[in-house]
Amino acid sequence: MKIGFIGTGNMGRILIEALLDGKAVSPSSLYITNRTISKALEIRQAFPNIVVCNKAEEVAKQAELLFICVKPIDMFDCIQHITPFLTNEHCVVSITSPISIEQLESVVPCSSARVIPSITNRALAGVSLLSFGEKCTPHWKESLLSLVQSFSTPLQIEENITRVASDIVSCGPAFFSYLTRRFIDAAVSETSIDEETATKLASEMLIGLGELLRKEFYTLPTLQEKVCVKGGITGEGIKVLEEEIGDVFEHVFQATHSKFAEDIKETKKQFTLN
Repeated sequence: MKIGFIGTGNMGRILIEALLDGKAVSPSSLYITNRTISKALEIRQAFPNIVVCNKAEEVAKQAELLFICVKPIDMFDCIQHITPFLTNEHCVVSITSPISIEQLESVVPCSSARVIPSITNRALAGVSLLSFGEKCTPHWKESLLSLVQSFSTPLQIEENITRVASDIVSCGPAFFSYLTRRFIDAAVSETSIDEETATKLASEMLIGLGELLRKEFYTLPTLQEKVCVKGGITGEGIKVLEEEIGDVFEHVFQATHSKFAEDIKETKKQFTLN
């Protein structure tokens, strides 16, 4: 199977590298391009057999499965450029949440799907969110599931939870990285520990926490219960968190959903014109 990537920014590159590291595809089966072509050429430096194309149209001519990894506002224009080269044998995959699978399916003459990745996929871990168009063939559903399983746990979702699922899976690593940085900064500020040591300890703690959950030794509630001994030091820290964290996460979801609504409004104008 020949696979094309139109857009090799952060998430496009992560998907390419995850597919290759997961042994799902060979470099020679990948056709890639980017508006700033130097970004695509950087990837070819690491994987010399990847084919770099100058335009999206060239990728569409060569590949059967096309991942469109551009900004939501650029999606419609990109599809317009490649549509003349699409047949009913193709499958077009979006990786952006503001454009629904119904909108995508309305402008392509072939199977369509959406795959929302996470940066955790780069480590062949975490979840990828999948949605399939009504006209997506069983062949492409099976093929996409197989590809995604090579680097993640695929989860098929309904449209109504797309944003919150993406917040948890895709935005979550950034949110918790920020919280961890604040945790480290506070340790350095309030004690004599140095930043390098605190960072090492916090990073290894997160890795260990992930392993405990992955191996199902504990759930999140039971893990807290095991560490938080009644009357102990951890309990005092939990009290502060309970008192001060307030509605911060509710506000996070409110903010992401507000921006999501703005993006939908902007992209909907383009697809309505079709």
